Amino acid sequence: MLERIGRDIADSYDEELELELDDRDLDPDTLLPPHARSDEEKEARRMYFRELFRLQAELVKLQDWVVHTGHKVVILFEGRDAAGKGGAIKRIVQRLNPRVCRVAALPAPNDRERTQWYFQRYVPHLPAAGEIVLFDRSWYNRAGVERVMGFCTDEQYEEFFQTVPEFERMLVRSGIQLIKYWFSISDEEQNARFLSRIHDPLKQWKLSPMDLESRRRWEEYTKAKEIMLERTHIPEAKWWIVQGVDKKRARLNCIHHLLDQIPYEEVDRPSIALPEREYHEDYVRRPVPPEIIVPEIY
Repeated sequence: MLERIGRDIADSYDEELELELDDRDLDPDTLLPPHARSDEEKEARRMYFRELFRLQAELVKLQDWVVHTGHKVVILFEGRDAAGKGGAIKRIVQRLNPRVCRVAALPAPNDRERTQWYFQRYVPHLPAAGEIVLFDRSWYNRAGVERVMGFCTDEQYEEFFQTVPEFERMLVRSGIQLIKYWFSISDEEQNARFLSRIHDPLKQWKLSPMDLESRRRWEEYTKAKEIMLERTHIPEAKWWIVQGVDKKRARLNCIHHLLDQIPYEEVDRPSIALPEREYHEDYVRRPVPPEIIVPEIY
């Protein structure tokens, strides 16, 4: 288990480096974490980076098509704690325009929001024409954490299931394409990821008291998930299960599947010409006061 945790921590640091990559010609061998020495591991990593960059290039084409056509897309990311939702979302939005593709990750409702119609706090985050919105957890909190932790009544829980299918049909009728993903991991894998976070000082903030309690109530969350999938899997907004035990494969599979759900085409862009800079004889650049310059420590 200690070796497993060590490998996971080393890999997580490497993933932070991955998020900074912009040069597609970099040799993946230079990005290998210390434990990845076998030829099989090296080839798997090469494949991962190759496919990630290729799929992200397709996401840029998708973004251009969405803007060009005025398409509206909502993508829900649900799943167990530490199942890999956040990592997949990061890779999807990494190279996209935040004005076109944005993430909605709502905090717990405040006292006023608790008195509103349940879906009211989510409606302002829905997309306009030419926008993509990714919900990092969504209105399905009621079917999961609120149900298991006792934050809603039985009546509110049942009302949710009566309302959510029609709410989602309304979204679809309004022209929004709704895609729902559930990230699934095993009991053992979640345990290992939680232990990894406990031993990684840069990730301990990811473990909230609610996350720790979800670990104890694994079976209750499983039952709640099964009921949710059964009662909210509708033709207009189907659930798609992402197998998340292997985080990297899960990201690639999710992005590949997402691209298949939207009938995008490559949009021709107009050629861009950089204008010549203008020079004026009477222009003199003023010196910057030294006291406002950030010290060059590095």
